[in-house]
Amino acid sequence: MQQKMKTKRAAAKRFKVTGTGKLMRNKAYKRHILTKKSTKRKRNLRHAGLVDATNVKAMKSILPYA
Repeated sequence: MQQKMKTKRAAAKRFKVTGTGKLMRNKAYKRHILTKKSTKRKRNLRHAGLVDATNVKAMKSILPYA
């Protein structure tokens, strides 16, 4: 009997899958020390980004059903 694979819950909370199967992530550097960062830079950090292609294979292994 084949076992179901477990999803890493920490990753499941941080990444979402798009309709085309790509992985979305939130950007770093938006939590503190914001005074020295420009308004434009902080605004661009609001938008989610895609996980880089070099990391997708590793991400799919920890998110097997994503």
